[in-house]
Amino acid sequence: MDSMDQEKAPLLPTPDLLAELQKISDSFEQSQPEAILTWALEKYQDKFTMATAFGPEGMVILEMLSRINPKCHVFNLDTGYQFPETLKLRDQVAQLYGIEVELMRPALPVLEYEKLHGGPVYKSDPGKCCSDRKLEVLKRVALGREAWASAIRRDQSPDRAKAAIIGWDKKFSLVKVSPLANWTKKQVWDRILSSKIPYNPLHDQGYTSIGCWPCTRAVTFGEDERAGRWSGTAKTECGLHTQD
Repeated sequence: MDSMDQEKAPLLPTPDLLAELQKISDSFEQSQPEAILTWALEKYQDKFTMATAFGPEGMVILEMLSRINPKCHVFNLDTGYQFPETLKLRDQVAQLYGIEVELMRPALPVLEYEKLHGGPVYKSDPGKCCSDRKLEVLKRVALGREAWASAIRRDQSPDRAKAAIIGWDKKFSLVKVSPLANWTKKQVWDRILSSKIPYNPLHDQGYTSIGCWPCTRAVTFGEDERAGRWSGTAKTECGLHTQD
């Protein structure tokens, strides 16, 4: 195996590694997110990355990273269908925090992708659209990495309810770090307001969870915060944070 192969070789989820991750995760249950991020950055260094969709939770973590290590690699899965308001946050993050979020795009631009499949895939097969334009891109980002951070909370959905703070992500063969796993929505917004962290203005228009514009709507009073994602379908997740 040459040096390039070694660089790209994924971690193997041995029983010892899984047990170690579980022990570390349990030890962080009462820790502040900054302590979790500091541990991850020190352990994995340039093999660590963070994915952000510039949601409230992601913006909170980006502010934390600006104080811990603004040189940490951060990327956004730019599907080609993001709201302009979402992409504008990238510029604010660079100006305020000195973090240059890398836009990672699918191989095919939107027009070519839709032409290849005879129209918008988000209408005919939203699962395939997410797989092609998000999951496959993250698999590419994962090459050469050992760990990645997500901004999920356990109280967001049933799929996320059992999320570990530090766990093994078998889908991408990476250690997954979720520093806000046991935070609540209130804690996130309290931090945004107290630290004057910028956020997507669409949140003030009823968009509680923001993804790609064709598959996102504002929610009405009493609806679940993720009810506006893939509304009218059985789909509730893009697949990044599901176990299967």
